[in-house]
Amino acid sequence: MAQPLVKKDDDRDDEADYSPFLGIEKGAVLQEARVFNDPQLDARRCSQVITKLLYLLNQGETFTKTEATEVFFSVTKLFQSRDTGLRRMVYLMIKELSPSADEVIIVTSSLMKDMNSKTDMYRANAIRVLCRITDGTLLTQIERYLKQAIVDKNPVVASAALVSGIHLLQTNPEIVRRWSNEVQEAVQSRAALVQFHALALLHQIRQNDRLAVSKLVTSLTRGNVRSPLAQCLLIRYTSQVIRESGTNTQTGDRPFYDFLEGCLRHKAEMVIFEAARAITELSGVTSRELTPAITVLQLFLSSSKPVLRFAAVRTLNKVAMTHPMAVTNCNIDMESLISDQNRSIATLAITTLLKTGNESSVDRLMKQITNFMSDIADEFKIVVVEAIRSLCLKFPLKYRALMNFLSNILREEGGFEYKKAIVDSIVILIRDIPDAKESGLLHLCEFIEDCEFTYLSTQILHFLGIEGPKTSDPSKYIRYIYNRVILENATVRASAVSTLAKFGAMVDSLKPRIFVLLRRCLFDSDDEVRDRATLYLNTIGGDGSVVETDKDVKDFLFGSLDIPLVNLETCLKNYEPSEEPFNIDSVPREVKSQPLAEKKAPGKKPTGLGAPPSGPTSAVDAYEKLLSSIPEYASFGKLFKSSPPVELTEAETEYAVNVVKHIFDRHVVFQYNCTNTIPEQLLENVTVIVDASDAENFSELSTKPLRSLPYDSPGQTFVAFEKPDGVPAVGKFSNMLKFIVKEVDPTTGEAEEDGVEDEYQLEDLEVIAADYVLKVGVSNFRNAWESMGPECERVDEYGLGPRESLAEAVSAVINLLGLQPCEGTEVVPSNSRSHTCLLSGVFIGNVKVLVRLSFGIDGPKEVAMKLAVRSEDESVSEAIHEIVASG
Repeated sequence: MAQPLVKKDDDRDDEADYSPFLGIEKGAVLQEARVFNDPQLDARRCSQVITKLLYLLNQGETFTKTEATEVFFSVTKLFQSRDTGLRRMVYLMIKELSPSADEVIIVTSSLMKDMNSKTDMYRANAIRVLCRITDGTLLTQIERYLKQAIVDKNPVVASAALVSGIHLLQTNPEIVRRWSNEVQEAVQSRAALVQFHALALLHQIRQNDRLAVSKLVTSLTRGNVRSPLAQCLLIRYTSQVIRESGTNTQTGDRPFYDFLEGCLRHKAEMVIFEAARAITELSGVTSRELTPAITVLQLFLSSSKPVLRFAAVRTLNKVAMTHPMAVTNCNIDMESLISDQNRSIATLAITTLLKTGNESSVDRLMKQITNFMSDIADEFKIVVVEAIRSLCLKFPLKYRALMNFLSNILREEGGFEYKKAIVDSIVILIRDIPDAKESGLLHLCEFIEDCEFTYLSTQILHFLGIEGPKTSDPSKYIRYIYNRVILENATVRASAVSTLAKFGAMVDSLKPRIFVLLRRCLFDSDDEVRDRATLYLNTIGGDGSVVETDKDVKDFLFGSLDIPLVNLETCLKNYEPSEEPFNIDSVPREVKSQPLAEKKAPGKKPTGLGAPPSGPTSAVDAYEKLLSSIPEYASFGKLFKSSPPVELTEAETEYAVNVVKHIFDRHVVFQYNCTNTIPEQLLENVTVIVDASDAENFSELSTKPLRSLPYDSPGQTFVAFEKPDGVPAVGKFSNMLKFIVKEVDPTTGEAEEDGVEDEYQLEDLEVIAADYVLKVGVSNFRNAWESMGPECERVDEYGLGPRESLAEAVSAVINLLGLQPCEGTEVVPSNSRSHTCLLSGVFIGNVKVLVRLSFGIDGPKEVAMKLAVRSEDESVSEAIHEIVASG
């Protein structure tokens, strides 16, 4: 009975993939390989068997040493066949088997014979195989043939030799470098692939010599490179030279820019695109330089070839990140790509339009996006969502249309990353656009009614607790929050209890209703939920009457934790249960960074307090106990900060000295940690003579000498200075180590009675502004910034001058101020032309400081910065500005 015809589905995912090699086994194929030994060879049959062997090898099948040797020797017998197809399979098999050195000899003569054959195909393949399996010894024997092959008239042979040279350069570079003349000649070849491979090999030979690469590029840009592939390579090498050479400071022109611009008029599309892409990726590219590249990319947008449309829109998408105005001329062409059959092209077109569109085009774009969102994968949807977020921040008046779009797609099906991207976007819009707060919060409330992701539910509840009480009608959110207590898992229920408590603490009129709900939570099945409800009921006020919640209670329950968690964890671990309760004020507020290990010989690095223990608390406590035990320093008050050790000597010197700067309100104490590294010497009466002539605000109070410093036994000497109260005085101090040297008898270990006075010059020491700042992070910078208020805010703009990059400028300012970066803002995205960095800390006098830095590139590598400072004291805000102005 005839089978009915079945219409073939165009969707490849539904087709059954059939492999002719399905189910083959290694043992069976090795049995079949015996046909290689037949007196009358069947070329077609042998080719099929070799194909199966190659398939097994490429699928990861391994042959034992014996199996590989047997197959190899069997394959070598096939050289007697004159069938060209079979010979090519033999070459492939020998390459894949990679025979050992003693086996290579068997085929070397046959391959060398083929290398000098009259059949060009044999010659090319024999070269490839020989260069793959040969070692340095055999390579010197065939070097003459390889040089001849490079300049051979047949392009297949020449390309084979050049590609082999590229591979051999990794293992035998000294031999390949001797071929420079022949490779240079091959660069002038008329054959496209030969010129391409020759240029690639010549560049690799010279890549470590910048001058040679520059000369190569100069000569070829003036010449005539016929091969489009070689021209593309040349454009890449030219871009590399431009990056390394920079702009001509006198004329402002770039070297080789005219060559790149000339390539935009090449007849080959790949060359045109490569040149356009190279121009758009130039560092500090100007609008004038971009214009010709944008023009050709715009022409590609209307090409009939999908690959050209994709390449053009992808490049324009990158350009739009840094030069959106340069891409606006292409908007009409890109709008037609939104309906492109290729979803990748459509997604890139939309995200580019969202970056470059104007306010009047937003509504039209939203309608077009809505129609195609359901047709693309989640990773493309995330890109669109992030672009919409940027557009909304750019045109805040259009927040209604954009917020509605985000809320609609939030209700649709999607994975965790996609939903998280939408939620993050709505949260950012609520924070940055005040008018969007109420509608955005309601959208998030509706989402958690049917949210399957615990992480997102808890994040939204936490955010709702921060922003909800500040709205005009906080009570409308209570229903959504309490529903989570009834319907969700324990993690979400605990988060909902905390959110309810925030509403009760922040909105006094809601307190009685909130208390009723919290009392119900006392009977929850989860202990975390019960514990939270109990805590909030007892701290906010047990009777639930309409009274104002104490400010200290609000700060305790919901304020930002201004203590580093790592310090709190260490203190809790070290706390031993006793009648005295744990005191959170004892937790140090500074984030202690671990000093880098110095490359010193064992026993020569100062230890003890010179190299603090790993735990941050133990180091601070140890310093404080040490200083309070010295009568002269006991009256200095509470220690504000101790710096990491600063090395004052080089490694492997006679004496190893580092210094720790201890900062008090009115004093600075230098603790010099000294180690004697000479076994035959005993040092006595060790002091450091400090010259403070370059530190006008400091006056020396006292010196505490070190009585004795035996070999390899660390000790400390101190010098105390007075400074103006609460002022971040800075200065430079020169140091001289002074001591009495006594010789030690190596046999008895006793020192002589008489000694000789000696001194040893140390490195200079600086007290900088960052020494007066503690690195203390905040968990929520925005809340901390708003709660600080604008009363003591100081804002100013500064020019930072030419910098290598925006990241370098950000790092320099962070190091200058010595504050703690918040929320990962110290990381600058690559190719970014603007960046905002958030810093926090405590200034001397225990004054909290928050800093918002806004960086931007103004002109070629010129960096401008806007500095906004908020603190609890107006003079501290001004002091931070003075640090930047003088730094």
